Amino acid sequence: MPTSARRRDTPPPRTGSSEAQVLRGFLDYLRISMTAKVEGAPEPRVRTAQVPSGTNLLGLLNHLTRVERAIFLGEQVTDWQATFHAAPEDGVADVVARYRETVERANAVLDGCPDLGEPVPRPRPGRPAPSARWALTHMIEETGRHAGHADILRELIDGTTGR
Repeated sequence: MPTSARRRDTPPPRTGSSEAQVLRGFLDYLRISMTAKVEGAPEPRVRTAQVPSGTNLLGLLNHLTRVERAIFLGEQVTDWQATFHAAPEDGVADVVARYRETVERANAVLDGCPDLGEPVPRPRPGRPAPSARWALTHMIEETGRHAGHADILRELIDGTTGR
C-alpha cells in the first residue's frame, strides 16, 4: 500500500505582461511540474502501467521529450505510440536529463523567435513549421494534459500528491 506524501503546491507563475512571457512562463511551469512527478518515483513502478491503456509515468516524460523535439527541433517521429515507453535501460535520471536537455534546446529556439506569428525555425524539409504561438500553445496543452495524467499515476505509485 502506497504511503501518502504531499508536496508543497506551487501556484501558477506570475509572468511578465507580454504574450511570449505569459506563454513561456506557463509552459516552463508545466515542464517543472512534470519532472517533479517523475523524479523520485521508484523503479520498476515508474515504468509499470497503472491503467488499462498501458500509460506509465516514465513513458509520459519520454513522450513529452519526443513532442518537444518534434515541435521545436524538427525531429521526425514515425511511431507516436512507441514514444510512450522509455527504453528498458533508461532509468528515471536518464529520462529526466534527456527531457531537461531537450527543454534547454527548445528554449534556445524560442529565444530566436521575437515574433510569435512567425514559423519556428526548425529543419524539417517538406513540412512547414508552425508559428511560435501555435507551438507554445500546443506544448502547453500537451504538457498540461500529461501533467494531469502524471498526477494520478504518481499518486497510484506511492501516494505522492501535489505540484
